[in-house]
Amino acid sequence: MTGTSARRYLLLAVALGLVAVYLFPLYWMYVTALKSGTEIVRYPPTFWPEEPHFAVADVWNRLQMASFVRNSLLIAASVTVIATLVGTGCAYALARIRNRWMDLVLFVVLMMQVLPPSLMVTPIFVVFNQVGLSEYPRLAVILAQSAKVLPLYIVLCRAAFLQVPRELEEAALMDGNSRVGAFLFINVPLARNGILIVSVLVFLQSFGEYVYSRSLIADRALQPATVGLQSFMGPNTSDWSGVMTYSAIYVTPILIVFVILQRRIVSGLTAGALK
Repeated sequence: MTGTSARRYLLLAVALGLVAVYLFPLYWMYVTALKSGTEIVRYPPTFWPEEPHFAVADVWNRLQMASFVRNSLLIAASVTVIATLVGTGCAYALARIRNRWMDLVLFVVLMMQVLPPSLMVTPIFVVFNQVGLSEYPRLAVILAQSAKVLPLYIVLCRAAFLQVPRELEEAALMDGNSRVGAFLFINVPLARNGILIVSVLVFLQSFGEYVYSRSLIADRALQPATVGLQSFMGPNTSDWSGVMTYSAIYVTPILIVFVILQRRIVSGLTAGALK
């Protein structure tokens, strides 16, 4: 075995080890969901359930997860629509107009992405309460989450527009198209793959939103699935089997979507990297 081959196998072993460490919590969630309450607290722990039991139907019906999941889907879909409608135009402007002011705007957008939701939730709550949005808590969460994901959408979608040749747009303008027409009929269709992938990322991130929903929505009937998970957590005891089963039900569709679209997501994230 040559030195190059040995180095390659060593790097492969390190990569597989890191992947195993990264995926172990996911594996432990599914395994724990199949264990009984007694086996969960047993020491030393078991790495596979001795008597697997499936409590999916029980958890789904007992906690009325359909309502929580429906609220999560409504919030995520609304945020995705708002981010796509507002952020696509902003991303196009940042990709096509290059001057010091646009560079400043891009810097401000990137700085907005740095601010954590836990820092912003208090001023957002105060402002929404002053303007009367506290009476519409789900709308308040949608607007707050839209503001949070817009910087991410703009930065990633800008890379998709950078991939579109400027000459095609100039040719459309010479043929009599307006700037808006060139944007809608030339740039958007050619950048649709990037727009789609970024929209999927925004949807998945909004589907798991917790901080704003926990702080702004008090009505249990309007809360998303992330907040509904607290139903298993009590001051003195916790139903860990229920927690893991609930989490498995919630996470599995997200994992399936990510696995199906992983190649497109990676290509969308790296679009424009060679520009």
